[in-house]
Amino acid sequence: MIVFDNISKIYTPTQFALKNVNLRILPKEFVSVVGASGAGKSTLLKLLIAEEKPTEGKIFLDGLEVTSLGYGELPKVRRRIGTVFQDYKLLPNKTAFENVAFAMEAAGAKDSDIREDVPEALGLVGLLDKADNFPHELSGGEKQRVAIARALVNRPEVIMADEPTGSLDPITSIDIIKLLLKINELGTTIILATHNKEVVDELGRRVITMEKGEVVRDEEKGKYVI
Repeated sequence: MIVFDNISKIYTPTQFALKNVNLRILPKEFVSVVGASGAGKSTLLKLLIAEEKPTEGKIFLDGLEVTSLGYGELPKVRRRIGTVFQDYKLLPNKTAFENVAFAMEAAGAKDSDIREDVPEALGLVGLLDKADNFPHELSGGEKQRVAIARALVNRPEVIMADEPTGSLDPITSIDIIKLLLKINELGTTIILATHNKEVVDELGRRVITMEKGEVVRDEEKGKYVI
């Protein structure tokens, strides 16, 4: 379970990114976090992986207090959370295989495990035949699939996807969301931050709506309402 306990992120007395956020996200949930630009969606995700620290409050991942971890302890939590971004963040001089393998290498995986697990991850996202292609040889949708394979190759409990369809056309966006649903059905918690109303409305899953740093709606089967 992920718990945001009275979280605030304050920059100045009149400028804050988050204000008194209280959320509980259950294992294996698929949750969409929606809101206008500046609503606090990305800040919420950054706090979960301790990329930023809250001004007030605590965050827990299955009882582990993320907000109390020192720098040397951060890999503990980051291995448990895979991240997917709008701009893919692939290494341009590495093939699809090497980009996914890099995530395992960073986590200290054995070469034998990398040889076994990377093809499995690429197969899951439907790109095993593109393992030797470099990012510039892939379409936007294919790049995002590689990014998803990289996010899931270390078998995280949670995948956070921050605007993963923001650079994609509508048909490709649907394919990426279907892939995230498939991963969710295999037991991974998905937190999707998005502006895509069509995607959110079609999902029919839990929707958390943010406005000016606050949670204004939390609906079990919600719609994108701003």
